[in-house]
Amino acid sequence: EEAAEANAGLERYFPFALLGMAGLFLWQFGSLRKAGIVLASIPFVMIGATLGLLLTGQAVSYTATLGLLALAGIIVNNAVLLLERTAEEETLGKPVFDAVVDAAAVRFRPILMTKLTCVAGLVPLLLFGGELWRPLAATMIGGLLLGTLVTLLLIPALYVISFSGRAPARVAPAAAAGA
Repeated sequence: EEAAEANAGLERYFPFALLGMAGLFLWQFGSLRKAGIVLASIPFVMIGATLGLLLTGQAVSYTATLGLLALAGIIVNNAVLLLERTAEEETLGKPVFDAVVDAAAVRFRPILMTKLTCVAGLVPLLLFGGELWRPLAATMIGGLLLGTLVTLLLIPALYVISFSGRAPARVAPAAAAGA
């Protein structure tokens, strides 16, 4: 009964958390399209988390829900890193497609290694964490694996689709001379 009440509270405020995240991304990027691209990775986290629970035979619990909420923040971080690096590449005067490819190449390994490290750290919790922590670990492992994979493919693709008609950003002559 207490778990159902706690889950109901999380479910009630989750839409507000998403709106808050969307607002922060809109403020950070100053672009509705970029904020939408970042938020597009969240549904895949939910799919990965569900698969993690199903494959390990764990039930949806309060700790699994907490893991899902944590995942949303972790995975959008990947998207933010990719978009920031893409913006850096564009300031060098690269066309959108080249900027995205170069940004993905530069950020691929760091993103992959940090997420695999997280997964490796969660494996003992999955194996030995008991009934309380296994659902959280299963949720986070599934969400990290699928969410990271999708983010590394989806975010660059959405960026190219959204911004391919745009001319490359140019560095101002004074800024280029100082570099």
